[in-house]
Amino acid sequence: MSITPPNERFMAAAIRLSRWHLGRTATNPSVGCLIVKDGVIVGRAVTALSGRPHAETQALAEAGALARGATAYVTLEPCSHHGRTPPCSEALIAYGVARVVISVTDPDPRVSGRGIVMLREAGIEVDAGLLEAEGRHSLAAYLTRQTKNRPYVTLKLAVSADGMIGREGEGQVAITGPEARAQVQALRAETDAILVGIGTAIADDPLLTVRTPSLESQSPIRIVLDPSLALPLTSKLVETARQVPVIVVASEETSLLEAEGLPPSALPGYRGRATGLDPSFGPPTRGEIGKERDPNSLDDSSSPATADVGRGASTQPISPLVGEMPGRAEGGTPPADAADMDSRRAALKAAGVEVLYCNPYHPEVLLPALATRGISSLLVEGGAKTARIFLEAGLVDRIQLYQAPVVIGERGIESPLDATDIPSGFAHTSTLMFGEDRLDEYERGL
Repeated sequence: MSITPPNERFMAAAIRLSRWHLGRTATNPSVGCLIVKDGVIVGRAVTALSGRPHAETQALAEAGALARGATAYVTLEPCSHHGRTPPCSEALIAYGVARVVISVTDPDPRVSGRGIVMLREAGIEVDAGLLEAEGRHSLAAYLTRQTKNRPYVTLKLAVSADGMIGREGEGQVAITGPEARAQVQALRAETDAILVGIGTAIADDPLLTVRTPSLESQSPIRIVLDPSLALPLTSKLVETARQVPVIVVASEETSLLEAEGLPPSALPGYRGRATGLDPSFGPPTRGEIGKERDPNSLDDSSSPATADVGRGASTQPISPLVGEMPGRAEGGTPPADAADMDSRRAALKAAGVEVLYCNPYHPEVLLPALATRGISSLLVEGGAKTARIFLEAGLVDRIQLYQAPVVIGERGIESPLDATDIPSGFAHTSTLMFGEDRLDEYERGL
């Protein structure tokens, strides 16, 4: 393919356009499309909210008759299969487009290469791979769920000048300034789900919503690793569960206790199975976790994929860490017996909280469970121990490390990571300043 400056300019514009609806297109990718005729953009679109209409059909409709003989710049290979809508490749053919330029080919086996073949068989010139690295970056969440059967995971840490992320016994401590916090709100708005450990949920009592004016409706699903259902019913998360979804990830042993009416001590090998040390422990079945994120949205762009345990992932199971165990922080008391457990589960459900039974301290099991629910991107934002669990499992794809001039001092909670010990496999991709705070981003290759 001949890569000329105009080609790159139009594809770069399509990639920027694709980012407008990140985190807002359900299980479909957010794709950008430009229709260009004689060097002029005559149609442009991004995948609509909730995932359809797709970008190509909207851009073609805007271009109308001017699409005949034009070039379409698309960030992802046009679909070739019939879902709830006809294939975008058929629409490009019907409008008489002369050339299609694609950034990334679609790994979905229903599409991969077929869209290109369909276009070429219709006599349309097709070039693929233009600005592919940039295109893959904008499609990272979709590509990760398609190829690894799990969400794309971003770990966000705000670290003080003395290497701390908080102070014991004080709940939320402001480390970064308002400019950096606004940037984090924007990150939440383009992410499907946000996750914290039960220790953070109890100690900080966070909302985990998007509070930027006009973006509140883009708050992510909120997930708490809560093996024993210790999340207080008076917490902000529970009190707002009917406005913004909340999922608590409880140990599968919790479900077993409810069924058998037994205390934990009565189950042989309970500790081994709960932590994954028992080799018979396995991931939940699709029947247990296969709910759609949006029951009204049928996925046009998903398929089963091989599970991924992460580059550099340890083969040893990761047990729960003391700082994230329920009952350690004030206000959270784990249920005392099976009856109390059942009562707590019922109360959470009545408040609108969903309980997902899946070992919370094994991200290699949890992440595929979230992927089957249509979650393509996950922000891990709370708890040093929770961050360490994902890092040690090798299941973090991007690190956002904020470094602030604030000094925490005594009783500081040490960060699990700083700029001097970034795990191998990550490349430093950018440095940005937000007020006095520095953001360094590190990413693994897709």
